[in-house]
Amino acid sequence: MADDLPTPIAAYAAANARLDADGMLAPFAPDAVVRDDGGHHMGHDEIRAWITSATIAAKAVFTPETWHDEDGRVIVEGPTEGDFPGSPIRFTFRFTLRDGAIAALDVS
Repeated sequence: MADDLPTPIAAYAAANARLDADGMLAPFAPDAVVRDDGGHHMGHDEIRAWITSATIAAKAVFTPETWHDEDGRVIVEGPTEGDFPGSPIRFTFRFTLRDGAIAALDVS
């Protein structure tokens, strides 16, 4: 499934599957914003901290199953499995792309 995702999202998903924090951060624009679980993380330093605490620490791997374009965003849905209560949980990732990079990510 990840093979046909837009390039920056495919890179993010592939790095997530490896639990590679640097690889997950690489597709984000320097001024990108991530909104997840009530949090707002802006720029590489804050996004790296979010990746480390929300993903790497919990060994949380998101598996993209479906995706589509909606109102200028790429909506990706699938399960996340890891070392956290309730695993696996289905998530929707809403990516905004700009100039070949992830400019925003909303997770719900």
